[in-house]
Amino acid sequence: MLRSIIARIVDYSTRQRWVVLGTALVLTVLAALYAGSHFAIDTDIDHLISTDLPWRKHEIEFDRTFPQRGELILIVVEASTPENAQQATNALVAKLSDRKDVLKSARVSGGGEFFARNGLLYLSKEDVANAMKGLSAAQPLLGTLATDPSLRGILDGLLLVTTGVQRGQVQLDDLTRPFTLASDTLDRVIAGQPASFSWRELVNGKPAEKRELRRFIEARPILDFSALEPGKAASDAIRQAAADLRLAEDYGARVRLTGPIPLSDEEYATLKESAPVDILLTLGAVIVILWLALQSARLILACFISLIVGLVATAALGLLMVGALNLISVAFAVLFIGLGVDFGIQFSVRYRAERHEVDDLLPALHNTGHNVGAQLTLAAAAVAAGFFAFLPTDYRGLSELGLIAGSGMVIAFVTSVTLLPALVSLFNPPGEPHELGYKALAPVDRFMERHRIAIVVATLAVAVLGSPLLYFLRFDFNVVNMRSPNSESVAAYLELKRDANAGVNSIYILAPSLADADERAKRIGKLPEVSEVMTLSSFVPADQDEKLTLIHRAAAALNPSINPQRSRASMTLNPGGDSSRTRPPPSDAENVNFLNKAVTALKQLTNEEKGPGAAAARRLADLLSQLAKADQAARARAEAAFVPSLKVAMQDLRDGLKAARVTLETLPADLKRDWVAEDGRAMIEVLPKGDPDDNEVMRKFASAVLAIEPTATGSPVSLQESGRTVVRAFIEAGVFALLSITVLLWIVLRRFSDVLLTLVPLLLAGAVTLEICVLIDLPLNFANIIALPLLLGVGVAFKIYYVMAWRAGQTSLLQSSLTRAVFFSAMTTVTAFGSLWNSHHPGMSSMGKLLSLSLLCTLAAAVLFQPALMGPPRDKKKAVRA
Repeated sequence: MLRSIIARIVDYSTRQRWVVLGTALVLTVLAALYAGSHFAIDTDIDHLISTDLPWRKHEIEFDRTFPQRGELILIVVEASTPENAQQATNALVAKLSDRKDVLKSARVSGGGEFFARNGLLYLSKEDVANAMKGLSAAQPLLGTLATDPSLRGILDGLLLVTTGVQRGQVQLDDLTRPFTLASDTLDRVIAGQPASFSWRELVNGKPAEKRELRRFIEARPILDFSALEPGKAASDAIRQAAADLRLAEDYGARVRLTGPIPLSDEEYATLKESAPVDILLTLGAVIVILWLALQSARLILACFISLIVGLVATAALGLLMVGALNLISVAFAVLFIGLGVDFGIQFSVRYRAERHEVDDLLPALHNTGHNVGAQLTLAAAAVAAGFFAFLPTDYRGLSELGLIAGSGMVIAFVTSVTLLPALVSLFNPPGEPHELGYKALAPVDRFMERHRIAIVVATLAVAVLGSPLLYFLRFDFNVVNMRSPNSESVAAYLELKRDANAGVNSIYILAPSLADADERAKRIGKLPEVSEVMTLSSFVPADQDEKLTLIHRAAAALNPSINPQRSRASMTLNPGGDSSRTRPPPSDAENVNFLNKAVTALKQLTNEEKGPGAAAARRLADLLSQLAKADQAARARAEAAFVPSLKVAMQDLRDGLKAARVTLETLPADLKRDWVAEDGRAMIEVLPKGDPDDNEVMRKFASAVLAIEPTATGSPVSLQESGRTVVRAFIEAGVFALLSITVLLWIVLRRFSDVLLTLVPLLLAGAVTLEICVLIDLPLNFANIIALPLLLGVGVAFKIYYVMAWRAGQTSLLQSSLTRAVFFSAMTTVTAFGSLWNSHHPGMSSMGKLLSLSLLCTLAAAVLFQPALMGPPRDKKKAVRA
């Protein structure tokens, strides 16, 4: 009955081809207009997974309570010195505060006036005591630098140091590092290279750590979710501001953007960059393969037109059903081209075979519809079932892809039995003088017939012996690995991820109140997987009385020296106290004079001296002498290298000596908003212990916290739970696809043995595919796992073609036109998926790799294993040679 129905549809389409063609044209135009006017992409990755899941509800509730932590652009400012990083950051924040058109806000993360004033209170008592002791000992030098923050003042301070050496107050070897740091900077100055001296490194007595050279700015952009890159306008404004401020030239600063918005934007930009190329490559390759398969320009044109009409119709229907495409469903175009053309190739190759038998256009088309209709219908239904199996899952992105692609398979089938026959009858390709198929494969057919048992046993043995490899099959839960590591946002994110204190790997918990948060924090902090737990109370320093006593004592002694402007009133009582008055900027002649004085003083120290201090002093003297003899521009570069960072360091010192008692009430308002919501609920931040790059470490960390705080959220939890959701979605989709295809096969084939003959090669291909994944180290991930349920739908089509040909009594299947059709159909599909392999997007590329691998395995199973498994036709009387 099915054959008869398809044959009648083909007959109608050929007799009434102008009606069919006119209807197709009108529908295509309408579909193109609709798709063009309603095309939209939802770039919010949070919409990819159902919001009904418990962990997603916790995530949404946390984001609703603390919205400032979401939709964020994290600006990473890195410079050659801590002072330059600070200056560049402050300048950029000030500049961005004027861009209210693209930014809601921009602020320094963990910075601001409060921490500049009270930063010393967050050190240990021992560190505070040592710091104050060192500052007190350096009071004369600090006074000199404060009253004359210039190149002259720095040289004057150097003279003061040399005097201390001469008096035995300072050991020359103790100055090795300061002299070396100064010399290294002067080397770059004299060579005309970018140079900056860090006074903080000098005071700390060690090179600055990576975190000291880095500052963060939290920018909240105004997003446009109707655009492919919602945060692009804000990101462009930030980069332009950095360029306008000459941060790279003046501060040696590098500005990078990361965080949720740039990560998402760059991912879609990568897709946008590669998608047109992928589609064009796919279409080009499909045309080449169509030529090899059909060798008729008229048939190729008919197939190509049918394919494009189906693609436009699928795009319009998909947008009508889902409203906007997402990261997953946008792949429907490549999938449609790769899979939809299968029906056209099957119909066209069969038409060529029928045209060879009956050299008359319309009877050949009728016979094609009658002989291939059932196979195409069952194959299309199976492929659509494989896609529709995605619908019940919680992975919304995949569910929408299943809906669109499944509908596309129905459209592709309909166009293949209506529009394609109408086009073929219109173009009227010439007859086929030669038989189709591969007669050269006759020896292989005979070999498979004679040794079918050995082939079946050997193939199953290889799959079974390789099954232990499945134990080593990996699933990469880290979605960042699906993104290009060369993109700015990903590179910055990966770098921050390695820093346990950067907060990238933190877990967050909502507590009813701050008091409750503090109690929970104590309990969570006892977990061996946790390194630190923070609440708002963590910002109230311990041992403040002792620390403040030390700081205020030092401030009383140092303030007259480091605040010369404030000491002017005393000058009327002490006219000799000119050292407390800020000196006017020096002339170049004064700078040269002090350079020469410093050279002389240093040389006096090193007349007969040996050791590292003397060597460092000689080197510094030589460089200062060169600077004195150089042009004024060189001395201006030296001033720029040493003086701005000195002013920053002196201001930080003045601010730090103003520390005051910190309580919950005196904490900054924006800091309190970050940790306690308006309704009183408080946030707990939990940091992991161990290597944050180790997925197993992060999994154990998330599991340990979730065990005692089930409502916890954050990146480690989201990665783990989304991984479970996606894996569960694909298992469900696989089961649904297998069940639906099995039921469908049973309805059509009516024999359980024939159903097994269809499914066993398919399952074998799936097992071998996964085993090869282990051998080539291709882990499964959120993107490429789509290949597995698709394998059921796509692979079963090939198996159906062979089973139904076998049931019809056909033998020597490798020589048949069916194998020709299956081979070239598979090649078009592999080519389509191979274009994904070529994608710049790692996730799409991995999807293309696994899809191509799975398709090659299922093709081999269909062509080489299934004929041996089926054996000779069940009804010997019906047996016919291909």
